[in-house]
Amino acid sequence: MLQHMETETPPPSAAPAIRVRDLTKTFGTVRAVDAVSFTIGRGRTVGLLGGNGAGKTTTISILLGLLLPTAGAVEVLGIDMLRHRFAALGRMNFSSPYVELPHRLTVRENLTIYAHLYGIARVADRVAELIEDLDLAAVAGRMSGKLSAGQKTRVALAKSLINRPEVLLLDEPTASLDPDTADWVRTYLERYCAAAGATMLLASHNMAEVERMCDDVLMMRRGRIVDQGPPAALIERYGRTTLEEVFLDIARRGAAA
Repeated sequence: MLQHMETETPPPSAAPAIRVRDLTKTFGTVRAVDAVSFTIGRGRTVGLLGGNGAGKTTTISILLGLLLPTAGAVEVLGIDMLRHRFAALGRMNFSSPYVELPHRLTVRENLTIYAHLYGIARVADRVAELIEDLDLAAVAGRMSGKLSAGQKTRVALAKSLINRPEVLLLDEPTASLDPDTADWVRTYLERYCAAAGATMLLASHNMAEVERMCDDVLMMRRGRIVDQGPPAALIERYGRTTLEEVFLDIARRGAAA
């Protein structure tokens, strides 16, 4: 299925894929993100974990330029997202099963429109590649609003790969998928990132998925990063056997001393 995948990695750069410094976002009296700082090197896959309301979605929205921070700095691929975000947006993409594509357009029409928006060369060829790679041929002519939840998840993933992004931001990429399809999607993403040298920031509540895919994990609680490190290191630090147990420790009692 991956015969169309790029095999050349981008040239090395001194700038990390993502650099966030003292990022803060307030909504009225609520501080959704509170002085968050982290750096993600190129070609890394990093999990962004936390309970509902921890600040994950707000952080991703700021990285995408959809929200302006109250304070702090954000760089993606060495580009200041507060001043020059349009220089970076064409090299990024995002997927979430909770963001609906236009319901009255077919799968093929939706992907075609996004390909044009990203200025993709040979649009029809690129759309056809993704439909084949993500096994969407049976639903390519169906209106997006008529798809099952699992089908919508795969279409959202196809949309996120339309421009062969260097930085991929994913929110619950395997939500609503059966175990076999979810495993297939994880393998696809792993192979894409390895082949393209892409960086992936993954927000997920599936701890087994994070253990498998992520080089490092950022644990958020009440708008702050309260712990971070490789999954195996966090499991050892908390004296647990799985990342899910670590997640529950942090959600219920806070970070380890």
